[in-house]
Amino acid sequence: MTYIENPKTKTSGIYCCIPQSTGCPHHCADCFFMSGRSYLEPIEEHLPNMPDIPAMQHRVIRVNDGNDSNNELELVIAATQQYPLKFYNTSQPFNLDKFNAPVVLTVNPGDMTDDRFYCVSANNLMFVRARTNTWNLKLIDRIVGFYTPLEIPIVLTFMAYHTPQTDDYVLRKRTINEYYAIKTKSWRKILNRYKNNIYVDHCGKIEGDNTHCRFCGNCLKHYFACMEKLDVTTR
Repeated sequence: MTYIENPKTKTSGIYCCIPQSTGCPHHCADCFFMSGRSYLEPIEEHLPNMPDIPAMQHRVIRVNDGNDSNNELELVIAATQQYPLKFYNTSQPFNLDKFNAPVVLTVNPGDMTDDRFYCVSANNLMFVRARTNTWNLKLIDRIVGFYTPLEIPIVLTFMAYHTPQTDDYVLRKRTINEYYAIKTKSWRKILNRYKNNIYVDHCGKIEGDNTHCRFCGNCLKHYFACMEKLDVTTR
């Protein structure tokens, strides 16, 4: 099956893979992968989506830019074992100790986005991903308050929606699709809220409506920092 590169991560040094042959079982609201707008549509014809192993020896592999690495965990680990540099993505706080590489955990997935989050700790947590909008900032404050003392990085991922939202959102193109996305002024206001916390980062850039990973670099930064931490703890 021909590999299809994620246009968002193109030229960033990160390649994505999805080892599973079916869609994600979670069906979270506003999920790009299961919404019919994925770059892999029709997904039933393009899964699994795995890059060529020899070409990936010096690239970092993002496992499950769609689906969930805790879904068919054994298959996921077996299918990615030949990628030397990789990290896993999951929205389920289970089996973190079973992953053989750094893990990104979405702590407020799906219907938890606005009112609750997972409180967990694991040595291989690369960072926790917090789904962020303009009306859940009290929850984000709690997420930051829980994970900062543990010295676990938090990456704010600003939500985009298929339907109109508040005046803080505007319809614009993000990579390949149009969404109602946060306005620059509101985005900057939220970032200013956490500007003095060294453990809080944010996903992507908003200047010029550019959301490509090559202009961000946070995943690479936190990946190698986590690998250093894991190396130190296993010596």
